[in-house]
Amino acid sequence: MKNLFISIIMSLFLIISAGVALAHFGMLIPSDSMVMQSDNRTIKLTLSFSHPFEGQGMHLVKPADFGVMANGKNADLLKTLKKTTVMGHTAWETSYKIKRPGVYMFYMEPKPYWEPAEDCYIVHYTKTVVTAFGDDEGWDKEIGLKTEIVPLSKPYGLYTGNVFQGIVKMHGKPVPFGEVEVEYYNKDRKAQAPADYMVTQTIKADANGVFTYSAPKAGWWGFAALNTSDKKIKGKDVEIGAVLWVRFHDWK
Repeated sequence: MKNLFISIIMSLFLIISAGVALAHFGMLIPSDSMVMQSDNRTIKLTLSFSHPFEGQGMHLVKPADFGVMANGKNADLLKTLKKTTVMGHTAWETSYKIKRPGVYMFYMEPKPYWEPAEDCYIVHYTKTVVTAFGDDEGWDKEIGLKTEIVPLSKPYGLYTGNVFQGIVKMHGKPVPFGEVEVEYYNKDRKAQAPADYMVTQTIKADANGVFTYSAPKAGWWGFAALNTSDKKIKGKDVEIGAVLWVRFHDWK
């Protein structure tokens, strides 16, 4: 009970001090989103749970599922994970060697996270896409997650300012007018928002579940489409998020 009380107080403090409720993001960040012939063919993947712009981490227990879909096959990578630390909290990492051309869709299903400040559990189905050796067929395929953002723009090879589009799906069907939270991974903590309202930007999908966003800065950007599950845990609501991480590059 004491630990729960402390957790509640800390959560309320963060919300009040920020002025605006902080957005949660499942994070799945690869060391590279485009692997060329001359590049290192082994990429590092880091899995965490955080407020990416503010650099405030949360503990991520070992995920329920972690894998990659590529070249028509699905591979379980859960046993390859090793514990690490991101933003001062428990996270996970692994290395993956890319052996052949293709589009590699990495995904994570975390175990439910209890958030006392919101009185609900959180499960963010998180994914990112890596392309290798010039093959870019199948970047718009679905993995089949319970909820998922399916890209309508290639989720790699994007310049800063390019328009990115995706369609929000739940149980394989588009989610009309769903809200999508967008946040920049402020890894080096150099970026500053002019106001708290600009830390997390919120857009809405259209009637077909399609959203559109243009990133103003190079780096990793997370898109989180949040909905409430039709199932509860211990009588509490479950926020399920479809999260996609996309990298944008400056024109040089």
